[in-house]
Amino acid sequence: MKMLIGGKWLDKKEKIDVVDPYDYSVVDTVPEGDENDVEKALSAASEGAKVAGATPVHERTAILMRVADILEEKREDFAQIIAREGSKTIKEARGESFRCWNTITISAEEAKRIVGETLPFDSVAGSENRKGYWYRMPVGVILAITPFNDPLNLVAHKLGPAIAGGNSVVLKPATVTPLSALMLAEAFQEAGLPPGVLNVVTGYGDKIGDKLVADKRVRMISFTGGTEAGLHITKVAGLKKIGMELGSNSPTIVMADADFEPAVATCVSGAFWACGQNCIGVQRLYVQKPIYDKFRDAFVARAEKYKVGPKLEEDCDMGPVITKGEAERIEGWIEEAKKSGAKLLCGGKRGGPAGTVIEPTVFEGMPESARLHKDEVFGPVVNLYPFDKLESAIDAANSLDFGLHAAILTTSLQSAFQAAYGLECGGVMVNDSTDYRIDLMPFGGIKMSGLGREGIKFSLQEMTEPKVVCFNL
Repeated sequence: MKMLIGGKWLDKKEKIDVVDPYDYSVVDTVPEGDENDVEKALSAASEGAKVAGATPVHERTAILMRVADILEEKREDFAQIIAREGSKTIKEARGESFRCWNTITISAEEAKRIVGETLPFDSVAGSENRKGYWYRMPVGVILAITPFNDPLNLVAHKLGPAIAGGNSVVLKPATVTPLSALMLAEAFQEAGLPPGVLNVVTGYGDKIGDKLVADKRVRMISFTGGTEAGLHITKVAGLKKIGMELGSNSPTIVMADADFEPAVATCVSGAFWACGQNCIGVQRLYVQKPIYDKFRDAFVARAEKYKVGPKLEEDCDMGPVITKGEAERIEGWIEEAKKSGAKLLCGGKRGGPAGTVIEPTVFEGMPESARLHKDEVFGPVVNLYPFDKLESAIDAANSLDFGLHAAILTTSLQSAFQAAYGLECGGVMVNDSTDYRIDLMPFGGIKMSGLGREGIKFSLQEMTEPKVVCFNL
């Protein structure tokens, strides 16, 4: 596939192989963009921002709805690419393809709701003759940097509201999973998006990232990825808006009064969905002591039944991690935890044709000093911890410098409210694991888990600016 700059699809001699992480077979190639390509994309986006800002709302809405129609028509094609280039099983990929359609549809709807208010200037003495209002104007050029774990829908979460708000975009998709993003860009072009409003540069982040981030023509950066990369962006970006959805180490609390079987099922799914490469996946699981042994045994039994590896098979439950390097890192963390005294309950082995398949892995007795306890593993590993009182579980859940999602499973309204207001995070899920999100809710974290909120209505607030108009009559 080619990259999109200024409405034209550009190829290069220098290529990047996009491989299936399960067996490292080549799915396709994309151009290896360099700083010259970045300059072209930024120049095109600067002109595109003028066009986008002057595009009437009804035309933005119509374009987004046509994109949604294309997504509906090609839902299976998108799902196949998501599954081939990334870690998701075909069932998980179909879910993401549907969510992308939903995200773009919501963006079309919210484009009509970018509103302002009249202002009572005469509320201050001396301003009796003044009348006016404020409205929201586009930010301008938005740099969107997206990760590999949701390679289509997280792109849509940036493109949809950016275009709904009248902005232009330079998109840098994850190097390992650019194909579904490029397919979405094709849909935008087919839907009639003017040239330069959307530009997609493929390439290695360490070669083109800083030039994209630091450029003064970029007025906002919307980034989803790891905390270290996020910290680097804040140092390089300069004076511009920044929205970041970063990593987490999500805690789920299971009370003794929880509905047992659904609690086990949702926690297993929350831990191993997308091979655990999920910013809101369950990593720390706090289970109240009266049911701890029963829950642990049921959780492990369910995890051990997972079919792992061949993503395109309809009955596959979990695919590989994204690269062999990531698999080796996770394996190293598992070995470190075992040496530090943690008890391995199941899994822990690495295999598969490319060495990227890691079994669903469950620990108990994890020391607080271990990386599997205190850092984001971003892999199929979960830790179980017993607790006595809810207060101690909440304290434990809050003890790390992350705060994206947390969860509690209980039939007690009092416990649910206590957790909802006591857990330090951007969202508390009650009677779900942390791995729940719909695309219209405000989504983001506190502490080291991010800045700002996504979710289309809330992204539009970030991607537009209030502007005051005042008449002295």
